[in-house]
Amino acid sequence: MHQMRPDMQACIDECLRCYQTCLGMASNHCLPAGGKHVEAEHLRLMLACAEICRTSAHFMLLGTSHHKHTCRECADVCEDCARSCEQVGDMQHCVDQCRRCAESCRKMAA
Repeated sequence: MHQMRPDMQACIDECLRCYQTCLGMASNHCLPAGGKHVEAEHLRLMLACAEICRTSAHFMLLGTSHHKHTCRECADVCEDCARSCEQVGDMQHCVDQCRRCAESCRKMAA
């Protein structure tokens, strides 16, 4: 197995944490909370965020240069998700994780 660059490994870790956070919050926080938490646009964005984070981590683990494209999109989706979670409220853990992931992915996309 080849040695992973430390910055790429850190980005993979952030992406996987964000995947877990968004999927977990959507399933275990938003659905039970109802109201704004389950509005279609917000819930779709959370699920899209989880998926692009998982995909970006996967591309980096594959070692393909195409990870720059997925990381760029991941950063955008994470920022949108963070804003949506902030507006809904009571989701600071998700907001913080999305912003950490976005920052890491922006660096990886550069």
